[in-house]
Amino acid sequence: MKILIGAATLVAATTMLLGLSAPVLASGDDDNGDRREIGDYEFSSGSPDFVHGVPINPEEAWTLAVGGRIYDNWWNALDVAEPRGTHPAYPEIGQKSGEQTWRCKSCHGWDFLGKDGIYAEGSSNYTGIGGITGAIGRPVEQIAALLRDENHLYTTDMINDEQMGWVAAFVSRGQIDVAKYIDLTTRTMIPGAGDISRGRGIFQTVCAACHGFDGRLLDWGDGDSSNFVGTEASELPDEVLHKVLSSHPGAAMVNLRAFPVQFSVDVVAYAATLPVD
Repeated sequence: MKILIGAATLVAATTMLLGLSAPVLASGDDDNGDRREIGDYEFSSGSPDFVHGVPINPEEAWTLAVGGRIYDNWWNALDVAEPRGTHPAYPEIGQKSGEQTWRCKSCHGWDFLGKDGIYAEGSSNYTGIGGITGAIGRPVEQIAALLRDENHLYTTDMINDEQMGWVAAFVSRGQIDVAKYIDLTTRTMIPGAGDISRGRGIFQTVCAACHGFDGRLLDWGDGDSSNFVGTEASELPDEVLHKVLSSHPGAAMVNLRAFPVQFSVDVVAYAATLPVD
């Protein structure tokens, strides 16, 4: 048996020690370079960039996560030029301007309810535009076509057809019922919605690699004002929940999209207990 790589050596050695049959190993070339297979699994020795790359065999979880990042901020998610000027369809009553008006979340919110959710009248993000929950379950092609219309104005130069399919898949299959976990009036976690103990375990073994155990390793604050993950989770739990599920656009951040939604809720519930300054 010809061993191709170190990982294969480990697999082969393990199976021999356990008295099992070694997996079939195969090698081959494709357009992505030196691709190898171990059983049903494929990977490339020239692994695509985690932040902006595309896996050889994208799973549903990856598709929904990248779609969620495009919904958040498509130019950072896709590493393309940001749009210029204010979106022509952005309402005059809105308080945003410039490229921020081109983000899906700027009108529809992190809860996907638009004017009927956290971005209701009185919010600094209010636009009077409704949500997108009515698109849940709709065909991806139908949603993609809608995003190309004269109202949304997303061209192929901004988001190509493959990428549009990702965000359309997110709109169709990736939305969650945020109101189950977050009080949309107070914008706080609903007591008991998250398991803080389980969230602590996930945070300490995953999130702490970047944020630190107390959540203060990364600081987005300006000047003397700190802004940690604890600050964000306390003040903007809906946004943090979205990013735990999909990652922050343009950042090498892990996400929990492949796991039950409840795990992400647990992480946000725990993060809200961390220091805010």
